[in-house]
Amino acid sequence: MTGPANRNRQDRSTLQRIARQAMLERGLLPDFSPEVLAELGRLQTPAPVNGQPVHDLRNLLWASIDNDDSRDLDQLSVAEAMPGDGIKLLVAVADVDSLVKNGSAIDLHARHNTTSVYTPGGVFPMLPEKLSTDLTSLNFHEERLSIVVEMLIGADGSLQGSDIYPARVRNQARLAYNSVAAWLEGGTPPKALAAVNGLDENLRIQDKTAQKMKNFRHVLGALSLETVQAKPIFDGDEIRALDVEKRNRAKEIIEDFMIAANGVSARYLSVKKFFSIRRVVRTPKRWDRIVELARERGSRLPDNPDPKALEEFLRKEQAADALRFPDLSLAIIKLMGRGEYIAEAPGETAPEHFGLAVRDYTHSTAPNRRYTDLVTQRLLKAAMEGKPSPYSNIELEALAKHCTEEEDAANKVERRVGKSAAALLLQSKTGEQFEAIVTGAAPKGTWVRLLDIPVEGKLVQGFEGMDVGDRLRVQLLSTNVEQGFIDFKRVHGSKA
Repeated sequence: MTGPANRNRQDRSTLQRIARQAMLERGLLPDFSPEVLAELGRLQTPAPVNGQPVHDLRNLLWASIDNDDSRDLDQLSVAEAMPGDGIKLLVAVADVDSLVKNGSAIDLHARHNTTSVYTPGGVFPMLPEKLSTDLTSLNFHEERLSIVVEMLIGADGSLQGSDIYPARVRNQARLAYNSVAAWLEGGTPPKALAAVNGLDENLRIQDKTAQKMKNFRHVLGALSLETVQAKPIFDGDEIRALDVEKRNRAKEIIEDFMIAANGVSARYLSVKKFFSIRRVVRTPKRWDRIVELARERGSRLPDNPDPKALEEFLRKEQAADALRFPDLSLAIIKLMGRGEYIAEAPGETAPEHFGLAVRDYTHSTAPNRRYTDLVTQRLLKAAMEGKPSPYSNIELEALAKHCTEEEDAANKVERRVGKSAAALLLQSKTGEQFEAIVTGAAPKGTWVRLLDIPVEGKLVQGFEGMDVGDRLRVQLLSTNVEQGFIDFKRVHGSKA
């Protein structure tokens, strides 16, 4: 698409405008109010770390691993080998509550949106960047207050013991997923890793521990799912490609550690007799279609939802066709249904998080980016200090419902702007044909994703009889950048 006729295109500014409009249409706030900015101006420094009744863990080999362009660093991790092949694992979470007080103007803005929104047209942070990327971010070589989740992991990857406490920490190395993953696979260590004596050995311990923890969860029925996530690549202000972001071992380290830390946080609040907000994915609503997809691939699943049986099927399919496995994963995820937040009383039995094979699960490890995590942090701090809950039970129930609704709105904004970016990329390809997979089938429409270009659009012709997971060949009919519409028709006789 790059050429003399396109050099004056302003795709980036177009997507920024579309993103802002999409935020407003969904009731989200793209800008911070004068009250928020005035309050922000009075916050000059991070919360003090001297004289606090907290653990001093600044000398440990803490490191952050995140995306290359991430600036809001919520977590650090470090590990220590223990006698008997056990591992002490520490996860430090930024103490955002130390500066963002409940009921403040900044807090009310965060409560309204409930999450940062990440679009090709820009990021709309839940908290002002002065906080989320500076004062409350666990930045390189900066002393920060944190909430530490300490876990004792057995040789088999199981959790043997845990604790939660406040601590002072210092990030010794800011690392990125892709370069760490390449090193773990035998490549050159990143400069930030090589610069810290002993960090390479510590990260290898973390990697081995994460693999054991993941394997232990999969034995219990956690699902091996892998989806395609696309990120626009710009040439100046013009979008020229969609880059597929893939899973890797560095991402798995953080994923498995955060799952474990979130479970510890949920159980801690239950033991302290606190109401909490839990994250659940309920039993798949369309298990019958998942069974049908397995049958089409020569496998048999039980009539009733069974995560262990589904995991065995997924692992077999991943080994047989790793290239197309994300397509099957996407179909399974769509059929499982979306997650939601619920308020849970201590001692209640929460629905199991079907995809993770965990029953005790909250969101607690990203308080700069998600409001539920900030709420959970306040609950944890009150529980640690022996104080009453800062939220009533009724308020937590309302917050859980609100956060589910606003997260759904944010996801729709992200998808809308992502489709506008894809429409920009496909403008010149009208009439071309592509291999695709059905990702959604409902009375309101049938949706497909292209297999070779990570783009999703609506099947407006030939959708009769199609269901999630079906493979077909489609032709691009039209694109509408402003609305994010990408319309396809099925090429006759193409259903696989």
